[in-house]
Amino acid sequence: MPDPRRLAIVGYGKMGRLVEQLAPEYGFAVALKLDEFNNARGEGLTAENFCGIDVAIEFSIPAAVLPNVEGIAACGVNLVVGTTGWGEHLPAVRQAVERHGIGLVWSPNFSAGVNALFHLVAEAARLLAAHPEYGAWAWEIHHSTKKDAPSGTLLKLVNEMKTAGYPRPIDVASNRAGAHPGTHEIGFDSASDTITIRHTARSREGFARGALKAAQWIIGRKGLHEWGRSPGPPPGGPHV
Repeated sequence: MPDPRRLAIVGYGKMGRLVEQLAPEYGFAVALKLDEFNNARGEGLTAENFCGIDVAIEFSIPAAVLPNVEGIAACGVNLVVGTTGWGEHLPAVRQAVERHGIGLVWSPNFSAGVNALFHLVAEAARLLAAHPEYGAWAWEIHHSTKKDAPSGTLLKLVNEMKTAGYPRPIDVASNRAGAHPGTHEIGFDSASDTITIRHTARSREGFARGALKAAQWIIGRKGLHEWGRSPGPPPGGPHV
């Protein structure tokens, strides 16, 4: 039996702990854990700490993504970014990936069910694009401690609708309350009927499992990749 791959977890909150719990199922041994106590100012992002690490999974906060990526990339380690709300830093992240010659895969949501949802919503938007009687909305709810609103997942759903050709305004709304792990809903409404497409997460487990699958995939690869809009990478891999 081959030795497990050595995994670093950067951001050891609820998601990081769940990744650690599930990691052995995916052939990983957690060899490094960084959080606000040992990496508050990037002091944990050292070549010594990352020596022998095969891949890192980053679940932190939006403001920490760019410095974490730059530090991990400088150590020559490939990584998965599961944090959301950092889209404005994507060009700088791409530059760091290219400059250090590593591989990085990111997604606003690594859940297999949500990636299927992207497909369903895009197809519905395409079919209804030519029917002006249908208006559209996009709504989501998450736990009260989630940092970004709207979520990266909801913004991607809206973008999928526009890319599919839906030409009319899309009303976007978010709620933050309690401990809800996440619900995303896309709706189309006319005088005749209503179509609703909804995904409700029961726990964070689907996000963690998707990130671990992405970590398996990115080992040995180079460049910046967005996880595909299907359960796992589509044929040919995620979008570059």
